[in-house]
Amino acid sequence: MNLGKVAVLMGGTSAEREVSLMSGRGVLAALQAQGVAAEAFDPAERSLWELQRDGFERVFIALHGRHGEDGTVQGALELMRIPYTGSGVMASAIAMDKVMTKRIWAAEGLPTPRWVWLAPERQARADVVAVPDALGLPLIVKPPREGSSIGITKVAGYSQMQDAVTLAARYDADVLCEEFVEGIEITCAVLGSGASARALPVIRIDAPEGNYDYEHKYFSEDTGYRCPSGLPPAEEAEAQRLTLAAYRALGCRGWGRADLMLRSGGANPDRKLFLLEMNTSPGMTGHSLVPMAARAAGMSYERLCVELLAQAALDTP
Repeated sequence: MNLGKVAVLMGGTSAEREVSLMSGRGVLAALQAQGVAAEAFDPAERSLWELQRDGFERVFIALHGRHGEDGTVQGALELMRIPYTGSGVMASAIAMDKVMTKRIWAAEGLPTPRWVWLAPERQARADVVAVPDALGLPLIVKPPREGSSIGITKVAGYSQMQDAVTLAARYDADVLCEEFVEGIEITCAVLGSGASARALPVIRIDAPEGNYDYEHKYFSEDTGYRCPSGLPPAEEAEAQRLTLAAYRALGCRGWGRADLMLRSGGANPDRKLFLLEMNTSPGMTGHSLVPMAARAAGMSYERLCVELLAQAALDTP
């Protein structure tokens, strides 16, 4: 397959820059090993308009976080008419914003944990300490437009709320407070678009003490991953069904990965599934989950990268 001259966008300016560089280097090496004329391109060091000037015909987006996963780069590529991997402008922007994502999922009847949105004018102490009354304890506080568990806190008591909100607000003017679902953390990747989109095998994540933070996601060898997940077939199938429904509801295409919780602990261990978020530019590092699920489905890392690149498209052909 002749895929032309390809730029692998990596690095960028977000808080996830280092992870993006790891993803991008892996993708670049895989594409080059498959004979693709691929080059590294860091938007933090070069103007995006050089993509058009230098004759790049496709772009593999290995950027994570803001200005890479939020529709901004996608919009620039649309203007330059250069096909790119992953979701388009609108789906990328919505999925990057966890509050907007949850609003759409709730409107579609898809299960997601209860939440409270704290806009900047609602982050005074009286508003902050009222959140546990609405959501219960423990609860999760995080910036709604960051990934990789950056700025996230599990709050166990009222006294921790203000510090948790202050931390999240360092990364985003808005703050998302979310009901804590006690149970099993899983993730499910999707490849393709529309009716032809397919869910890959579910991965169960066993992080030390349930703490799947930045360190445990990308650097620690202590986190365990199960693929096959070991879940009963009916639960695995339901996780895949929900993931596909969530993916299509947001208008995603190309690929993505949903994070979910299976409630199996606490006061109501009913084994209900809850959607947490949708990643439209998932990690492709040595610890990343989409390549792991692809391997379980019989697809090598190199083949995965080429397949994703072959699906590069524009919102408006």
